[in-house]
Amino acid sequence: MIDKTRADWRKKRIEEFFMDARTEVSLVRGGPFYRVQRAFGLIRENRWNLGGRIAFFVAVGWLPLILITIILNPKGLHSVLTDYRVHSRLLIAVPVLLAGEVLMESRFRAVFEHIHKADLLDASDMAYMDGVFATIVRVRDAFLPEFAILVLLIVHTATAYRGLIDPTPWLGQGTAADFHLTVAGWYAVLLSAPLFQFLLGLGLWKWLLWTFFAFKLSRRNLQLVAAHPDEHGGLGFLGLTASAFSPVAFAASTVIGATWRHDILHHGARLMDYRLPTIILVAIIAAIALGPLLVFVPRLAALRHKGILEYGILGQIQSTDFHEKWILHRVGHEGQFLQATESSTVADFGRSYQRIAQLKPFPADAVSLYGLALAVAIPALPVILAAVPLGVVLGDLFHALR
Repeated sequence: MIDKTRADWRKKRIEEFFMDARTEVSLVRGGPFYRVQRAFGLIRENRWNLGGRIAFFVAVGWLPLILITIILNPKGLHSVLTDYRVHSRLLIAVPVLLAGEVLMESRFRAVFEHIHKADLLDASDMAYMDGVFATIVRVRDAFLPEFAILVLLIVHTATAYRGLIDPTPWLGQGTAADFHLTVAGWYAVLLSAPLFQFLLGLGLWKWLLWTFFAFKLSRRNLQLVAAHPDEHGGLGFLGLTASAFSPVAFAASTVIGATWRHDILHHGARLMDYRLPTIILVAIIAAIALGPLLVFVPRLAALRHKGILEYGILGQIQSTDFHEKWILHRVGHEGQFLQATESSTVADFGRSYQRIAQLKPFPADAVSLYGLALAVAIPALPVILAAVPLGVVLGDLFHALR
């Protein structure tokens, strides 16, 4: 009777979940900026309209820089067309961040669906996590967080923009005390750069919401199984989220790499000057991306330890019985061995125990981390090629083939 009641409750919860999923199961679809885009038709219900949004933000952030330079500063046109810093922000990072929202949405939705369908939580814990999610949705839709991001950008622009500009023809003119920004330069400082920075801040904010959810989930009484075939106690599905941070990591790495490339090409910097900053950048990205998964490590490590002990006791009893029957007292019964069920039982149990021994406390496989690694590695290529020309690299490759 108890099992039937539990099954009926589970079925009802799943039906309610999928009914609600049509309208609200998202850490991404919400907030003032999202509502503004909905109001202007850039986002439609259940449709991200990614191509249209990318075209709009490129038209707002990048195209005016070209047009203003053509009209008011034609001598600077070549410099703006060849300025990798501009293109990396507005033609690469901004579209990637917009696409990243779609990826985050799909990954988080898959995780929420799995939690509801996989019987990971009992009724009280599921109700608690539903309450946590409702709280997160209210915070997601609040005005203050995104307003705080905007204020930080304004303060950063007002206090640091002079240290971020240089006398590139399209960006600024004059020297020393007479140096001043061009109209395109002012547009870049006041709108183009903050556009990228705001989208980056928004991506980090959505990731913080997921981090909070993951922390709360890790504190509940999860129904984990040490011998689960995913080798993560049943939490292997969480590895899906690691790739969700890849667009944010790629965008940040691309913009940072563009600045380093510019310094190498135009200010005499050396590639080795960025060795320590690169290590720090990789460490920061890894900490942010993998932090939500690290909170499950103590639970899974304890599960592995407990599983080895519990299954070890059963294995000892089973192995002893098998040894007694088929090794010590096998005389006269050899012909029955092939038909005996004990051998297959021991083999099956051995595979279960092996899965426990191989249980990985970190709930993500190496394959799920490849995307994150590539998101950091690919933007490094233009920086490397700035210090070591492509012709030299290809020449060395051809020489090595001889």
